[in-house]
Amino acid sequence: MANTFKLKTSTGVGTTPVTVYTGPASTSTTIIGLSVANITSSTITVNAQIENSDGDNIYLVKNAPVPAGSSLVIVGGDQKVVIEDSDVLKVTSDTASSADVALSILEIS
Repeated sequence: MANTFKLKTSTGVGTTPVTVYTGPASTSTTIIGLSVANITSSTITVNAQIENSDGDNIYLVKNAPVPAGSSLVIVGGDQKVVIEDSDVLKVTSDTASSADVALSILEIS
């Protein structure tokens, strides 16, 4: 089994859901950090959602406010989230081109 730490990023996330990560086949993934930074001069609200093949789509955070020039740590510290084969992590903002996303993961294959 190979363990690989990775950083996935998305810049300028806006009102259209952006796929930040899709779980690869035959791989278990642990999210060890997920942060969203507001790159605008006004407060934005963000959503982070996991869609899986079972049809159980869940929010990690929904309509969470992120003040101008700050960031929101959605997953971090003692909290971890597991992504399975073909699960998709998507992030959306209520404002066009307003958020940068950093996703730290551990892939086990």
